Amino acid sequence: MHTVAQTLLNHRSIRQFKPDEIPQATLDEVLHEAVVGTSSSGNLNSFSMIVTRDPARKRRLYELHGEQEFVLQAPLVITFCADWHRTRQWLRLRGARDNFNNFLGYQVAANEAMLISQSVTLGFEARGYGLCYMGTTLQAMGKIADYLQLPQTCLPITTIAVGVPDEQPERRERLPLRAYVHDETYQEASTAELEDLYRAREESGWQRYMSIPRLRAMCEEGGITSLAQMYTSPYKYDPEAYAATSRQVLDALRGRGFLPEPPTDEDATTPAG
Repeated sequence: MHTVAQTLLNHRSIRQFKPDEIPQATLDEVLHEAVVGTSSSGNLNSFSMIVTRDPARKRRLYELHGEQEFVLQAPLVITFCADWHRTRQWLRLRGARDNFNNFLGYQVAANEAMLISQSVTLGFEARGYGLCYMGTTLQAMGKIADYLQLPQTCLPITTIAVGVPDEQPERRERLPLRAYVHDETYQEASTAELEDLYRAREESGWQRYMSIPRLRAMCEEGGITSLAQMYTSPYKYDPEAYAATSRQVLDALRGRGFLPEPPTDEDATTPAG
């Protein structure tokens, strides 16, 4: 088994998997270690993990996640949820006041879902397995919640597909450490510093896009001439799509009890008292 340092340095996003199954004992071991070893606010552990192995159910998740083929290839898909439902049931059982059905509750639980997901990721990667995170979980939050039959104050935050890697991709580049680390207070980068920080990333990232015929054609068709333009183009992180997804996420939070319903016109005109 790899050390933590080796595991972190060897990380790759894997999108091609062999058909090998993951033994139940290995799955149990990884999840147990992650639960025991992950920090939690108040030790309330406000997360749940939905494990999907059934091919038919994975196919539906494949559809909800934008039809990414590796979801079908991977023997295991795990959805990490921000979950206060279990805790709130316990509070009710003991006659305690209800809580956590609010935005702060969501934020705490969402943080914990991401923390546990990273611990699970390290556990699998230390054992030689590969995986890929799926940001599409947020884009389809409400539909995934419905499909997985999640209760009130429980929502999916992220998802990983896990299996034996069938590819060895190059490590994706990162900005220099100085881009992320600030001494004492946030240090705004100057234009010259930004140019220096992003120079290597822009060159290597753009070369990677241009080396893939499909992506090169998309860029040429859309008049995209730089990596930055690609990132906020209609082909990647479209601002209009992000705005629409943001509204969907807010609707999901309201629908699952994390946010109050917005006031109606009738509420605004009804006199108080």
